[in-house]
Amino acid sequence: MTAATIATRSRLSLYLDLIRWDRPAGWLVCLWPTLSALWIAADGFPGWHLLAVFVLGTFLMRSAGCCVNDVADRDFDKHVKRTAQRPVTTGAVSVKQALTLATVLALVSFGLVLTTNAAAIAWSVPAVLVAIAYPFTKRIISMPQAVLGIAFNFGIVIAFAAVQGQVPAVAWWMWLGNMFWVLAYDTEYAMVDRDDDLKIGIKTSAITLGRFDVAGIVVFYLLFLSIWALALSPYALGAIFYIAIAAALAQAVWHFTLIRTRTREGCFKAFRINHWLGFTVFAGIVGSYLVRGLLA
Repeated sequence: MTAATIATRSRLSLYLDLIRWDRPAGWLVCLWPTLSALWIAADGFPGWHLLAVFVLGTFLMRSAGCCVNDVADRDFDKHVKRTAQRPVTTGAVSVKQALTLATVLALVSFGLVLTTNAAAIAWSVPAVLVAIAYPFTKRIISMPQAVLGIAFNFGIVIAFAAVQGQVPAVAWWMWLGNMFWVLAYDTEYAMVDRDDDLKIGIKTSAITLGRFDVAGIVVFYLLFLSIWALALSPYALGAIFYIAIAAALAQAVWHFTLIRTRTREGCFKAFRINHWLGFTVFAGIVGSYLVRGLLA
């Protein structure tokens, strides 16, 4: 193996680390609500084209967001034990390289959206702008997780736009419900670094909620599942969907047991397994449409 090949592989590994390649939980929590919206908008399977566009687009945009986030936080991350070895923070990847990678990933994602329709293309523009702005809101907004929720929730809006050419009321109800889910799992994430964030002046929902952090997270989970259950009730999804909602609620109870003592390990585990909660709800929606199709 030549020195050039070794260097290339080393560079590739740094870029993969930058986009959190080995930590899929971050993009999966974006994927499941987006696909749920896609199925609801299409009244069932949306077709392989749109499925590919939204799976790849979600992964690419989340990866681009990681690059921008690490550039914005590079001077803060060095003071946080969990993030001190991130490639941009250590200097292994330069700011220019990280931003170039983010641009390439975002452009490829935009290219995918261009294969849909004008409404989806139009909504993708503010989605990118909010994703870029999010990392910088941690300096000025007491609950920047709400801005993250707006960024993550654009997948729901764009999914409806791509299928129907418009964004109906149910999309905004799903958007609102999912906002509370983002607040729940990202507050769990923020609880991991709360002590470090207090020292360096970063604002997070975990700090803002203070001793009401665990109670707040429980309420956020309940609001998410309640709003989605009510918003989707007119679609007559049937027993499978409500069983999935109940299973997701059981997972939320499990998360409470993990975070109630506020240990770093428990809070981080609760965050990492959150994508299973989102998958459960998505599986309930897909299962409902499958059964409907079999009985039709």
